[in-house]
Amino acid sequence: TRVITCDGHLVQHLCCESGVIVVESVEHTCGDEEHCSQHHKLKAIKKSCDGKKTCDIDIQIFGTPVPGACKYLDTTFACFPAVHSTACEGSNANLRCDEGEAIVVYWADYGRRDTTTCSQHRPTHEIQNAHCPNPTTKVADSCNGKSSCIIEASNSVFGDPCPGTYKYLEVAYDCERKYLRVVTELQHALGTLCCRALVPTNMF
Repeated sequence: TRVITCDGHLVQHLCCESGVIVVESVEHTCGDEEHCSQHHKLKAIKKSCDGKKTCDIDIQIFGTPVPGACKYLDTTFACFPAVHSTACEGSNANLRCDEGEAIVVYWADYGRRDTTTCSQHRPTHEIQNAHCPNPTTKVADSCNGKSSCIIEASNSVFGDPCPGTYKYLEVAYDCERKYLRVVTELQHALGTLCCRALVPTNMF
């Protein structure tokens, strides 16, 4: 999916009706930056949007727009089939699959990437920092291969990436048939053994 936001608009909206967003490419032209590398801009937008179902990109994260000089923000993204789970700080994320299926975590983040998620009854100063992405592999390490998994959204588990900000845990995961996972792991193990068997034990 490709979204182009032209000069004069300050917010670009990405949305997946099913699955979660995975940003693939970004092109942003503004004044003298027109021929500069887009890598840092892609990285910034991926941190803000990957794993969400909807995402609003504030174009001003690249600096204040120059009237007449800024032309467009061109973003390409895919909707990856996955379950999106959110747990507010102090609560638990409960990941579940049907019997005979195993959890496969694609992505997780403990921090704050917008001002609306987990904002109810929170003071403004605790939710105004929306630039606190904190990708983590701890959910995958704890939950992959299980049929169900409970993990606490807390600083004691993930550390505190932004003190004073009320955070939340986001997880994008899918459920995979267990026998397929076993076959894949067995194939990998057999491939490793075969490779070892081909290496002479004594070269002399």
